[in-house]
Amino acid sequence: MTTTLRPVEPLQQNPDGTRSRRYQVCVNSRPVGEVHLATHPVFGTGVARILHLRVEEPDRRRGRGTVAALAAEEAVRAWGCRRIEATVPADAGPALRLATALGYVVRNRGMEKPLGDTPPALPEGSGARPMTDAEYGPWRARGDEEYARNWTARGVPEAEARAKAERDRAVLLPEGRATAGMLFDVLEHEGTPVGTLWLSVRGEHGYVFDVETDAAHRGRGHGRSLMLLAEARSVAAGKRVLGLNVFAGNTPAERLYASLGYTTVEYSMYKPLL
Repeated sequence: MTTTLRPVEPLQQNPDGTRSRRYQVCVNSRPVGEVHLATHPVFGTGVARILHLRVEEPDRRRGRGTVAALAAEEAVRAWGCRRIEATVPADAGPALRLATALGYVVRNRGMEKPLGDTPPALPEGSGARPMTDAEYGPWRARGDEEYARNWTARGVPEAEARAKAERDRAVLLPEGRATAGMLFDVLEHEGTPVGTLWLSVRGEHGYVFDVETDAAHRGRGHGRSLMLLAEARSVAAGKRVLGLNVFAGNTPAERLYASLGYTTVEYSMYKPLL
């Protein structure tokens, strides 16, 4: 039997600048699933995304998904794409195994933790205060550099990584430190600044965009204190779930989040198209 992709619409030019197209997954011309492909809204036409891939239950476990994913790669190669990306839910074990077998690499993962009704207390000697305007500028510049480096270390060309850092900041912080729903804190221990926190409380859940312990104060539990601060701020804002992103290979952060009760909800994966 032959598994192929059959377009069900013309190539779409979307308002966000991406191109996209939907396909049926067919076995000997019989529809058994669907695929939705698009180019990336930030990285541009050279990077594709699998937005959706589904094979109907009676045709699963027969290699249909594997062939459909490989056919998707061929389709976006024809668009001129040199990289393909996908987001896989953590509870989709078969999809994660398929992506891994096809050479996709985990770049980062989203994690979440349910929160209680009582804000956690910070350890004795630790406290927090709002970041000042004087601190915000240098903090943001360092953060943009580190954010771009994290992407370049995981397969994204430097120009694309810097463009993503600039775009994400412009979208998330149109008013800088004064952007509604964004909180910027400095953690102090016995009066000395030891770390920073950027937290969003403007959506349904709280979300940690950036948490960092100053290099001279690492290894002393301040990262845990910063996360407790994020949880306390989120609970105070009425949020009952706190989310975050962690880049693959950041083992200390992964261990910290796991020890605090965060669990993975999705994996962001990529594959170069040779």
